[in-house]
Amino acid sequence: MSHVPTLTAAAVRRELALLADPHKATVLTRFFQCGPGGYGEGDRFIGVQVPPQRKLARAFRALPPEAIAELLQDGIHEHRFTGFLILIGRFASGDAATRAHSFALCRTHLARINNWDLVDTVAPGLLGPHLLDNPTLKPWLDTLARSPVLWERRISIISTQAFIRAGAFEDTLRLAERLLHDPHDLMHKAVGWMLREVGNRDLKQEEAFLDRHAHEMPRTMLRYAIEKFPADRRRHFMRQKG
Repeated sequence: MSHVPTLTAAAVRRELALLADPHKATVLTRFFQCGPGGYGEGDRFIGVQVPPQRKLARAFRALPPEAIAELLQDGIHEHRFTGFLILIGRFASGDAATRAHSFALCRTHLARINNWDLVDTVAPGLLGPHLLDNPTLKPWLDTLARSPVLWERRISIISTQAFIRAGAFEDTLRLAERLLHDPHDLMHKAVGWMLREVGNRDLKQEEAFLDRHAHEMPRTMLRYAIEKFPADRRRHFMRQKG
């Protein structure tokens, strides 16, 4: 797209429609479990891959907040995803007021972050960084961790990736402990992933957590947490599962 885009939500939708692929839409609908009984039930895809959406988000980086909000409310997955990418870009390049407004807009539309790809993009790209800069807001993550909504619980732990990158692990470990017995496989993967991220920076802290909890962790969570360990250490912690 070489021209200067019209800065409306409708213009973003038109550009996405030009990139749509019905076959990919079918594949994505199945992959993200959008059928009856799936965790993404009812969501709709038009078949646009992520790299073109990122490029489009950069082209529409000056989209007004009200137009971003319109995209976030959309029933098409790629429309929401691109809208959140634009919002993350606005947050990243903005001053303190813009960042606070972007965070507030994201929270207002939290229910539209309703699959793991959206969570894993927005939580570490916007929510976590803002909470890192505004630690008095961090108790919100504990509220999300207690939510009956799967995606809110996943947001709580994945947001702490921003803290981990800053060398702060306390919140991740506290939330991981709270979420140890979460019933959903997607949470087992998320918690294990964040524990692995802690270990990538401070192996002693991760191993201390595992020494306390490996015996009660779901196998998927534990396997994700120890994925990069040497074989003997993997065996050590897996034996604790019995």
